[in-house]
Amino acid sequence: MEGRGIEGRAGCDAGPVTTDDLLRTVRASIAGRDPVDGREAASRARALAELDQLRSPFDRHADAVHVTGSGVVLGPEGVLLLRHRLLGIWVQPGGHLEPGETPWDAARRETAEETGLEVRLAGAGVPPPLLHLDVHGAAHGHTHLDLRYRLAVVGDPTPRPPSGESQEVAWYRSADALELADPGLRGLLVALEAAR
Repeated sequence: MEGRGIEGRAGCDAGPVTTDDLLRTVRASIAGRDPVDGREAASRARALAELDQLRSPFDRHADAVHVTGSGVVLGPEGVLLLRHRLLGIWVQPGGHLEPGETPWDAARRETAEETGLEVRLAGAGVPPPLLHLDVHGAAHGHTHLDLRYRLAVVGDPTPRPPSGESQEVAWYRSADALELADPGLRGLLVALEAAR
């Protein structure tokens, strides 16, 4: 693992951190996560094992297995879901990290890009709390170590996805979200509903 700098972005100005620092931070947040179900427990174990082996876990071009960041957007309207353009499944917005980006900043950026909403990280601190994680197969033979962070909308909650992004983006109440959502997200939705 090289020690090049990574800048904190998108309102998480903790200053530059090295890739090694980011790896330690991400690993600690995953290890400290209390899984909501068996799927998340298996994902936690797999993610920790992969992080111990991958040379560049934050670089999607370095290996088919890599870290991604997703935003779970919750509000009075419910939970925000979108239909994935390539896979046709209903998921939370998110995607690959840009060079020098943290997973939580990727979650915020990808959510804004995919939905047209202005969002902020809802958890306090740097890094913000890890809300959920899921390891799953993705398009192009990739495996995503998907780290999910809670986001809140700033301003108008009406999704306005730009052209080139999925146009199927909407708010869903708990029962409808549970019916639609990909299995990798259902455990979190059940846990969130139980905590209400």
